[in-house]
Amino acid sequence: MCGLVGFLGEVSIQGTPENEKLLKQMADTIQHRGPDDGGYWCDVDKNIGLGHRRLSIVDLSPAGHQPMHSTSERYVLVFNGEIYNHLNLRSELEKSGNIAWRGHSDTETLLAGFTAWGIQGTLERSIGMFAIAVWDRQTSSLTLARDRIGEKPLYYGWQGSGNSAVFLFGSELKALRAHPAFRAEVDRGALSLLLRHNYVPAPYSIFKGISKLNPGCLLTVSMHHREPEVVTYWSGAQAAISGVANRFTGSATQAVDELETLLKDAVRQQMMADVPLGAFLSGGVDSSTVVALMQMQSPRPVKTFTIGFNEAGYNEALHAKAVAKHLGTEHTELYVTAEQAMAVIPRLPALYDEPFADSSQIPTFLVSQLARQHVTVSLSGDAGDELFCGYTRYQMTANHWHKMSLLSVPLRKLIAQGLKGVSPQAWNRLAAVLPRSMNGTNIGNKLHKGANLLASGSVDALYLGLVSHWHDPASVVIGGLEPATLLTGNAPDLPALDEIERMMALDMLTYLPDDILAKVDRASMGVSLESRVPFLDHRVVEFAWRLPQAMKLREGQTKWALRQVLYRHVPKELIERPKMGFAVPLQDWLRGPLRDWAESLLDEARLEREGYFHPAPIRQKWAEHLSGQRNWTPHLWCVLMFQAWLEENGPAT
Repeated sequence: MCGLVGFLGEVSIQGTPENEKLLKQMADTIQHRGPDDGGYWCDVDKNIGLGHRRLSIVDLSPAGHQPMHSTSERYVLVFNGEIYNHLNLRSELEKSGNIAWRGHSDTETLLAGFTAWGIQGTLERSIGMFAIAVWDRQTSSLTLARDRIGEKPLYYGWQGSGNSAVFLFGSELKALRAHPAFRAEVDRGALSLLLRHNYVPAPYSIFKGISKLNPGCLLTVSMHHREPEVVTYWSGAQAAISGVANRFTGSATQAVDELETLLKDAVRQQMMADVPLGAFLSGGVDSSTVVALMQMQSPRPVKTFTIGFNEAGYNEALHAKAVAKHLGTEHTELYVTAEQAMAVIPRLPALYDEPFADSSQIPTFLVSQLARQHVTVSLSGDAGDELFCGYTRYQMTANHWHKMSLLSVPLRKLIAQGLKGVSPQAWNRLAAVLPRSMNGTNIGNKLHKGANLLASGSVDALYLGLVSHWHDPASVVIGGLEPATLLTGNAPDLPALDEIERMMALDMLTYLPDDILAKVDRASMGVSLESRVPFLDHRVVEFAWRLPQAMKLREGQTKWALRQVLYRHVPKELIERPKMGFAVPLQDWLRGPLRDWAESLLDEARLEREGYFHPAPIRQKWAEHLSGQRNWTPHLWCVLMFQAWLEENGPAT
């Protein structure tokens, strides 16, 4: 796992030594992604420079140094990620002739593949996670590429104007900011998206003129063709469509057998490393499945890691410990105090590089930090929910829509007005007289949120409302007009997918890469730990979409087929329990030990002076939250993470 940087275009600094110095300055900003080695290459005549930071995982020798040149000298490559089937690719390449390999890195395998099959042909054959930048000396063109689902980040964009403009690219925004041509300002449309989603979805970034390359895409640009040409070499939407159109027709037992075989092979390939390796273990279905399949293929106990909290309702460590004991792993757990968790918060603006407001970023960083003390690579169970229908919101949304759609929109609006005409506190008082089984937690908040969704005109609109935080971000962000996304106007055509499958597909295309995978990448790479996700082997993804929905959601139980794989290795009673999630008691911290910090960032005069937010709606929610009337944590955390990021990075030019 590594980090890459580069530029294409004329710069004021002339000469190879000075350009390499500039590349080093850019690369040093992401040294955490690759603390073991650094490399820099430029061609002044062609105005191209490539920089790299290396975290040595496979082939620890100098033969893995980057930037790396192909044997033919046509291609120069910087590469972040892992190609898990690269030894198979080597065998295939060797059939066409003798190749004098210099080492055993997957970087060298990619370059040989580019020569034999072309860049796109090689990536289509590859199983892995990656972001690459490759310079083609023959065509004087630059190609950027990103893995199929979006595990590895890649930013790019022209900065400057006319012939003096420079095309910048890199693994993190901070690398682009280190280039003297960088002049981007905050994109208020992207800021609006942050308030809705907790993250800035691709292809947008927080800066105008800077984009994220979409997963599964190749981008080509040159000084002669400055408008980037983007092609899709793999499509998650198409994988869903093809899977539904070509359903698995075998028995349930055959489906579970096939799924276990695919997962075992994915796990086996992802255990490839020349450094210590382990796994995150929460004790839930997904991480337990990954660890079980690791342990059955490992000659020694797998190193597993979990963090625990003493606060009731937030601690999964006991469950993880029971699973680890059953599987016989070498388990390490750390109980984290509230003070230790809150100490992470000042690091978040630099760690996440652009504003990011999924509060599970805190425990994700802590478990990564724990694992890095023992290993350099850690496997995780991410993506099980999106692929195997694990989120209860899928069923809840479909059920609500079926009931809502029986009523006319005007009637639903009338009901909504009635629900919102009673304060959340009054609803809570009314609910207090009901039996405990009917009472619920903070039912007033839930009724008010539900009222906002009653006027939804489609199941897609209802789902957008459920996964949104600020429902009208443009009313909060000064000059903030939301650009269209896959959830707000640019939804892909997904024929033949039912309501639940549509939600799963949209999550796989948006929430998974832009929230879950971004969170894990920044947290793990922030401590120089490589995180791998076996569920995102594209063969597993494609097979998951072929499974009939009844093999994912059966009699109200989520992830049915995946659970059957797990129960071959771990007793059901160790797993069956309500889904807990990976959270911290942030709402209480904001009313207590984080209150002064938050008040400083949300100060009305400060908000007016900085000019990004209308203070009134933010101050109202802050006051209601402090009083205990409402829990506005998700809304406030979005604003706080932007404010903290702005403070860290300074005002935009």
